[in-house]
Amino acid sequence: MSKGIALVTGADGGMGTIHTLTLAKAGYEVIMACYDTKIAQSTYDKIKAETNAELHFMQVDLGNLQDIIRFANEVKQRFSSLQILLNNAGVLCHKGKNSVNGVEYTAAVNYLGHYTLTHALLPIMGQGTRVVSMVSIAYAVGKIKDDFLSETSDKKFNRFTTYGNSKRALYYFMLDAAEAWKKRGICINVADPDIVSTGIIRQGNIVVDKLCDWFFRPLINTPEEGAATMLAAALNPEFEGVTGCYFKKKKVKKHKKRFYNNIAERELLRKITLQALERNHIEL
Repeated sequence: MSKGIALVTGADGGMGTIHTLTLAKAGYEVIMACYDTKIAQSTYDKIKAETNAELHFMQVDLGNLQDIIRFANEVKQRFSSLQILLNNAGVLCHKGKNSVNGVEYTAAVNYLGHYTLTHALLPIMGQGTRVVSMVSIAYAVGKIKDDFLSETSDKKFNRFTTYGNSKRALYYFMLDAAEAWKKRGICINVADPDIVSTGIIRQGNIVVDKLCDWFFRPLINTPEEGAATMLAAALNPEFEGVTGCYFKKKKVKKHKKRFYNNIAERELLRKITLQALERNHIEL
């Protein structure tokens, strides 16, 4: 007997594979939302063979707002309710890159893509739905400025601050949505996996990456350890009804006041988010 429908973005790699496998074993029917169908096929086959769970392999480009709407509409046509949404997918670009919608690519995927997807799926979410977005310790170095959702260039691009900005935005989105959706019974939180040994920490330099493999990866979290916090927020009975929280090490942590109380940045993010959607003719 299925416990309901769960959707995982970036389900085909890193922690996403662990999230998908765990949800399948827990009795959920899982929608694997993946960017590259060729890469994802082997992951789908392995999880299907191990669990015999009901899996749905669906393609979506989180850097393309129109494709996100297309994908969300397809999900809503096929499924009448959604119990769990894990906004797991993420990128850390090595060079300046822009999305088809005129937004710096890291911000487009990590923040704006998940913001749009979550809002587009609201019609099939309700009492008891749990939404968890993947943040990072890098959110502490992030900052929201007027040009956050604008195009970038190699000259002004910094991979680490850009990544931190995208995670700070996800954190603010969670705070706003938790307040707005509380009456609907939808719980939305963020999960910080700490530093995890996945492909996202590669620097694009053969020597640096090899040294990282030898000396750094053994000291940081495995994908299983990193995935545990998001899964705790999504599945543990003790967190039923918990919303608007920052999870780390499988526990709820106190909000840092300097971020939580930064009303100016939160208001700016709302403003430029709506502007980015409007100029791309997206209505949510």
